[in-house]
Amino acid sequence: MAAEDLALRGFEYIRRRAFDWVADVGRVAMLLGDVCRFLVPGLRSMRLVVAQMEAIGVGSLWLVFVISLFTGAVAAVQAAYQFSNVVPLKYIGSVILRSVIIELGPVLTALVVGGRVGASIAAELGTMSVTEQIDALRAMAINPVRYLVVPRVVAAIIMMPVLTIFADAIAVFGGYVVSVTSIGVSTHTYVSALKQYFYYKDLFSGLLKAGFFGGIIGLMGCYHGFSTEGGAEGVGQATTRAVVAACVLVLISDYVLANVLFRFIFAS
Repeated sequence: MAAEDLALRGFEYIRRRAFDWVADVGRVAMLLGDVCRFLVPGLRSMRLVVAQMEAIGVGSLWLVFVISLFTGAVAAVQAAYQFSNVVPLKYIGSVILRSVIIELGPVLTALVVGGRVGASIAAELGTMSVTEQIDALRAMAINPVRYLVVPRVVAAIIMMPVLTIFADAIAVFGGYVVSVTSIGVSTHTYVSALKQYFYYKDLFSGLLKAGFFGGIIGLMGCYHGFSTEGGAEGVGQATTRAVVAACVLVLISDYVLANVLFRFIFAS
């Protein structure tokens, strides 16, 4: 009897969680629809968009710099180790370049920025929600989606490719420093490999993915901020959920976009 009761409780918990997940998906879709509907009116307040671009982009530069520098350095060390007695080291620059601009740059930048920016957006909007400031905006006939959500989502979509370009450059430089100082590759060899195997489609695919990741980060931060309940504890929980959701969706969308881009669009 106890085992049957435990099984029923487990089934009920799974059913409730499944319904909650479906409801969350529906609410996120509705919020995305509202963002698209108020996109043009929201862009009229460019001052708000620029302020969010500064908070998302400029505020994340130092963190992206550190992460990217050591990403390129680790990529050089791992490439040299795996190339030993198999592939000539003259190709190490091309391997670092393509792995960074296609995958490592956009994904790692999105995960780092998602942790910082997603938490910041969720905490800010969550505090506004529990203190009824969002209700006050509605009382003043100001649409919260147009005033709060659109500038943050648009700023994240714009700044993620910019941060990714910066991250790519720093990572390639970090790989260059390690290759020249520790592995024994000359500057001419490293730069020649960069030029020989650079393709614009690789750069475009990485920046396109970065734009999608920016939209995910902004949308998740705003959604979980708007749905905050329960005072300070609720704000903390909303912040955690926003970061987790953003990071998980970034990795899932990376897989989907990689299949679409490299199996269909850039297959030839």
